Amino acid sequence: MAVVEGTAYWASIKTPNTKFEPVYTVNLVVDEDTANDFASRGHKIKQMDEGPSIIIKRKVNGPNGMVRVAPRLLDVDKQEVNYAVGNGSKIRVQYNEYEGTNKFGDYKGLDLQAIQVLDLVEYRSEDGAELLDGEEF
Repeated sequence: MAVVEGTAYWASIKTPNTKFEPVYTVNLVVDEDTANDFASRGHKIKQMDEGPSIIIKRKVNGPNGMVRVAPRLLDVDKQEVNYAVGNGSKIRVQYNEYEGTNKFGDYKGLDLQAIQVLDLVEYRSEDGAELLDGEEF
């Protein structure tokens, strides 16, 4: 396992993103050198307005009905926390690099193991979300 540091965007850490297949994920914006290192090892680099990013994820559903647990989420003091990580948060990501072959050919990926939040930017819900939750105002 390895660790990489960067800025989080579109993080789904404790609650999976279910837009398509359920997945825990983070787009990690990194510096050019780090992006080039990952690209040289065969990983895709996504160009975002904020800079080059690597997508680190963990699928919820595995083979034979296996369900993977959520990655660990730690604060700066390495204490377990359970909150949403907002865009722009500075984080460290522990990941496991893997590769294999299937009927579509060779593949590589980065399995999301844990995230340590170094500088939290609070997650802001979309407009009107508080009203839908039934909160008083």
